[in-house]
Amino acid sequence: MRNFDLAPLYRATVGFDQIADMMDRVLSNDVAQPTYPPYNIEKTADDAYRISVAVAGFAEQDLSVEVREGQLIVSARKSETEEEGTRTFLHRGIATRAFERKFQLADHVRVEGASHSDGMLHIDLVREVPEALKPRRIAIASGDSVEKDVVDAKAVN
Repeated sequence: MRNFDLAPLYRATVGFDQIADMMDRVLSNDVAQPTYPPYNIEKTADDAYRISVAVAGFAEQDLSVEVREGQLIVSARKSETEEEGTRTFLHRGIATRAFERKFQLADHVRVEGASHSDGMLHIDLVREVPEALKPRRIAIASGDSVEKDVVDAKAVN
C-alpha cells in the first residue's frame, strides 16, 4: 500500500482541514474492514436516512448509540448471565461478540432517534440545513430603482 504525505495539502489550504483529515482517515484505514455486524443504510426521504444494524442476540441494555466528534458510534457488549455459564453449546452460530461500528456523519446531520426490535437496531438520521446555507432568491429591480442598504459616504460627511 502507498503512503501519501498530506503535509503539502495542509500548507497550501486554509479552512479545508476537515477534507484533509477525512482523506488521511480513509488512507490510513486497514484494507480489511470489519464486516460484523451487517448493516444497511437507506434513504427514507429527501433529508432523512436510516441505518439498520443486525444485532441478533443483544438486548437493549447491551447496546450503546452515541454521537461524538461528528461520528455515530454503535457498540455492544453482551453481559454475561448466569444462564450462559451453565449452558453447553453443541453449535454456536449466532455471534454475540462485542463490537464497535463507527459511521462518519456529514455536516448538519443529526441523530433523530433509535429503536430496537426483532433483532434490528434502527437509527434514524435527519439532515437539517441552516437557513443561512439554504439558497435564496434575489429580486431583480428594473431601471434605476435599486434600493441600497449602504449609506453614501458623502451623506455621512
